[in-house]
Amino acid sequence: MNNKSRITSILQAPCLDTSVTGLPTFSLTQLDVSENLVFSLPTNLRLGHLAEKVISKAIKSSDNHKVVFENIQILHDKKTIGELDFIIQQVDNKFYLYDPSISSEALKNWIGPNRNDSLYEKLEKLKKKQFPLLYHNETKSQLAKVNANGITQSLCLLVNLFIPYEYNDAFRPQYQRAIKGYYLDYETFISLDNSHKTYFIPSRKEWGIDPLENENWSNYHDIKDYIKISLKEKQAALIWQKESDIYSQFFLVWW
Repeated sequence: MNNKSRITSILQAPCLDTSVTGLPTFSLTQLDVSENLVFSLPTNLRLGHLAEKVISKAIKSSDNHKVVFENIQILHDKKTIGELDFIIQQVDNKFYLYDPSISSEALKNWIGPNRNDSLYEKLEKLKKKQFPLLYHNETKSQLAKVNANGITQSLCLLVNLFIPYEYNDAFRPQYQRAIKGYYLDYETFISLDNSHKTYFIPSRKEWGIDPLENENWSNYHDIKDYIKISLKEKQAALIWQKESDIYSQFFLVWW
């Protein structure tokens, strides 16, 4: 995995604003950091935790921000009731697919690639559990030297959005700028002319990197077995595609 590409993809990922999330927004553009920020990354972390590491390093490397507290576990009766990622912000990096059949309300139609989570559920959890955690009595006792009432919380929700193949309905600009590709089922995919295209299946930790950064490509026949196994196991597969000098990305879904 190319560290520079991974770092760049996270720092430049679109961030949903208050009009969508209903929460104060922290944009990474507020960080005054070098455009050539490069550092070593752990190889044993999930993408969400990897994003936290990048954001933490970026804040610590910026000239106008600093991390006051980081990864604070809030305990009650020796049990963890929550965790504050950063005292100044909440960081995440999520991938959502738009299923217009769910609801007439756009916010409720963004779901995880395997339909086991959603943007709406994520925001509800943040509003009802994560953000109020700062004002919990146990939090106040663990941060005795910090005036919790004087802290302003903001949300940094990095997203990569995917819409149905050949879907033509318009989206609000807040969503449109975060749309990275499309999704389709296997039957639709094999019905397309794939003979002149090449592909790459990124690891979960490489999700979000621009396909343009990739150098190793394979034809359809080299990846079809992996795709079939993933879909059989009900695991959506993110695919990078190269057609001449045009790069794109899409999810193959099992549902």
